[in-house]
Amino acid sequence: MSTAVKVEIIDGLATEPLPLKTPKPDWLRVRAPMSKAYKGLKDQVKERGLHTVCEEAACPNIGDCWASGHLTVMILGDVCTRACAFCNIKTGRPQPVNPKEAHELADMVADLGLKHVVLTSVDRDDLPDGGAQHWVDCINAIKEKAAGTTIEILTPDFRRTEASIDLVADARPDVFNHNLETVPRLYRQIRPSARYFSSLRLLERVKERHPDTFTKSGIMVGLGETYSEVLQVMDDMRAAKVDFITIGQYLRPTEKHVAVKEFITPEVFADYERIAKIKGFLMVSSTPLTRSSYHADTFFAELKEKRQDGLV
Repeated sequence: MSTAVKVEIIDGLATEPLPLKTPKPDWLRVRAPMSKAYKGLKDQVKERGLHTVCEEAACPNIGDCWASGHLTVMILGDVCTRACAFCNIKTGRPQPVNPKEAHELADMVADLGLKHVVLTSVDRDDLPDGGAQHWVDCINAIKEKAAGTTIEILTPDFRRTEASIDLVADARPDVFNHNLETVPRLYRQIRPSARYFSSLRLLERVKERHPDTFTKSGIMVGLGETYSEVLQVMDDMRAAKVDFITIGQYLRPTEKHVAVKEFITPEVFADYERIAKIKGFLMVSSTPLTRSSYHADTFFAELKEKRQDGLV
């Protein structure tokens, strides 16, 4: 039986979080990962001393993605210098950058024969360039050892430093993703060390510098945002020429993290998808279980096909 969760599509603000032990609705339930492919990929990651955001952020789609050989590698360690209220990644003083990481990463991508790989990282505000040069080293190593693999990156804001942003953009990943995460009104609570309009400008700058690079961004819903605020974020992204938007349900990792205000129904997600397409996004993923890199390989293949057919 479906769990009913009422969502009012109005501009009033949710003032109270859901009770801590509110059960997830049926549409958010997923099976525990058990496949041999999942275990094999997990062993590969562990043997090479790599990290994945799939594990660190407790992604609900890990079983589905890893069973099909798709993972998101997290470079620059597993400790973040920021403390966003939604994120399950450890916060503190990071270890020195692993000088072998780029080569271990490229070897794994080549050994697995990945057609598409997604890279992300923790924030490294302790580094003068925010980790930008290491990003470039990882991208270049993959291009050298696995020339047929397309590369999607999900980056931090590199301390809002233009030189670092340009350095990574000039490494020419196939997709440059930087998430806005939430609506501007909630930034102080949800993403206190970031700036909404700086993140928008990052995406715009990448597109200005390399118009043929696909740009991507995403937000979580269920944090207390209003319907009209989500539509405004869509408009802001399109003004920055973002090609691909992802919208997914926020799920609270632990009791220490910000509480869920609403479980948004699949019908509302479908409505967001419909409106995003009308607003001109080339690709839209809007479901309760959507995450930044969920089915990223499939979506990129569709984007590439559209470009080859002259549709974008």
